[in-house]
Amino acid sequence: MENINWLALLVASLSTLVVGFVWYHPKVFGTIWMNEIGMTEEKAKNSNMALTFGLSVVLAFLAAFFIMTIVFMGGPPEMPHGTPEFMTFKHGAAHGTMLALFIVLPVIVTNGLFEQRSFKYMMVVTG
Repeated sequence: MENINWLALLVASLSTLVVGFVWYHPKVFGTIWMNEIGMTEEKAKNSNMALTFGLSVVLAFLAAFFIMTIVFMGGPPEMPHGTPEFMTFKHGAAHGTMLALFIVLPVIVTNGLFEQRSFKYMMVVTG
């Protein structure tokens, strides 16, 4: 854990807000997005934006941490993932579960927060 660049993870997490602000700006894709999901200005103002933005940064941090872990902290060099010990259903299922929890779930929950979807909806779509 001493080799983790916490500042880089924080910057990566906050960068999602910057990209989102540009992408969802009304002069870029914001108006189209609001029309397509049935969002109105009034409905948007009724949401708890501090909670939405806070959770989206936490979820982005979780995803960035997971990606960093996969990229930099793989298995030991003497047992790379291509060896028969790792080519099992159990190992594949473990990787699939980790991807669902640390990549798919943060993306879907973040979208659900901004679209003001229910927690049940987010979990069904994640599943």
